[in-house]
Amino acid sequence: MSDAYEDALASLSHLDPDHPRPAVVDVLAAPENRRLLEYVALDPFGSHVFPGDIPDAPVDSFLDDLNAQLANTRSIHLWSYIPTCSYRCRFCQYPVVLVKGDPTVTRAKVDRWVDLNIREAQLWLDRVPNLRDAPIGEFNVFGGTPSLMSLDAVARLLDFYRANFAFAPDTAIRFEGDPTTFTEPLLEFLLEQGCRKLSCGVQSFDDPVLRLSGREHEAVECRAFLANTRRLGFDWVTVDLMYGLLDQTVDSVRRDLDTVREYEVPGLVCTKLHLRSYADTRTGVAGDRPAAWQFTGYRDRLAAAGHHWPTLGEQYQMRDVLAGGLTAAGYREHPTMYFHRAGHAPELWKAIMVDQDRQDAEVAIGLGGSSSCRRSEAMTEVNERRYVEAVEAGVLPLASATRFGPLATESRSIKMALSTLQPLRDGLHRERFEGRSLFDEPWGSAFAALERRGLLTTERDAGSVTLTSTGEVLVEAIMHTEFG
Repeated sequence: MSDAYEDALASLSHLDPDHPRPAVVDVLAAPENRRLLEYVALDPFGSHVFPGDIPDAPVDSFLDDLNAQLANTRSIHLWSYIPTCSYRCRFCQYPVVLVKGDPTVTRAKVDRWVDLNIREAQLWLDRVPNLRDAPIGEFNVFGGTPSLMSLDAVARLLDFYRANFAFAPDTAIRFEGDPTTFTEPLLEFLLEQGCRKLSCGVQSFDDPVLRLSGREHEAVECRAFLANTRRLGFDWVTVDLMYGLLDQTVDSVRRDLDTVREYEVPGLVCTKLHLRSYADTRTGVAGDRPAAWQFTGYRDRLAAAGHHWPTLGEQYQMRDVLAGGLTAAGYREHPTMYFHRAGHAPELWKAIMVDQDRQDAEVAIGLGGSSSCRRSEAMTEVNERRYVEAVEAGVLPLASATRFGPLATESRSIKMALSTLQPLRDGLHRERFEGRSLFDEPWGSAFAALERRGLLTTERDAGSVTLTSTGEVLVEAIMHTEFG
């Protein structure tokens, strides 16, 4: 038995005695699930990102694949990344550009990144002609902290995208920000601009946890944001909550849940703290530099000073509190980590990407974005200097691409479908893959092994595969250890 595996078992068995033992702990401790435990102990990130199995593909091959798919497509998902932030959180690996200080200087820096984003978008339209007419199902302005933009810059960005992409009257427009920059004038302006969806990086309502994480806002500002958006009538507000943060406890997470229920938040994204390099997993928005907390010496000093990093067992207790409490309050999880309140549909942009009957293209414009179609995927440059040089030279700033071989294409489709936590349907799989069944090899053996371990159920006559409740908790590990 390796030291790493023993350490993982020890961390898994260390629980908060004041809270129930999660069922997943015993499942992970079973010898037959060693690979699953080793996966979750590695602290990976990116369950909804599926890199190709053919690395170092020409970027042009991805662009050609994308253009071909967009010639006849249902609605796609379009991102616009504005990478500016006023500070860097201690868990952040994203490629962000810090803009803090004199308001005039700050505004000029943010405006420059709006200009760069528009210039890059035009390069995409020139190189991928079918992108101009591809229907946009949801358009997300993410970051960074795009809510740092002035009202003029917001209007300029939205006007450009509406004029140059195939927006429809029902295209969903979503805007991301943090509680301090979602000011009331900005919120009112976004409504006027037709933006009915918001995403806010709250992370926690526990002030000591926020301070240790490097967040420059307090719980009172998070509550004010929720109150303002409810009063103004936004259709959909999603709040990010993290668990596993430094000095966070299961009780702290339970208090976060109480706040969410108090304000009847429409949507939640509940994610575990991840410190493994995003580059290792080629995740959604690629990592640019290590997070402060990734440095072992820094983490050790914090522990020596009396701070506590939640164990793996405690993290699963935190997840049980969040998922169980949200389910009891009428929320549903679809896909994994994304919860929607009763009366609200699941996340449209995720459905476009991963639902088994969809799995359509996404295009991410901006520093560090990840774009994909069914045959290949590509990452945008994460280095600020190289990105700017490319855009200013009139070159699409894509840094790398991978492609999918036939088996990897099929595997990717299965993993995406699993991530939705909905039953997999054999009929849909056969339609897409020329009659191949979910129960054909190598998938049939993988599903049978998982069924023996109580992680899913199969009904061959009905043509379905369904995760058990424990399988849903471990779906990320299942996807990446059992399906390539």
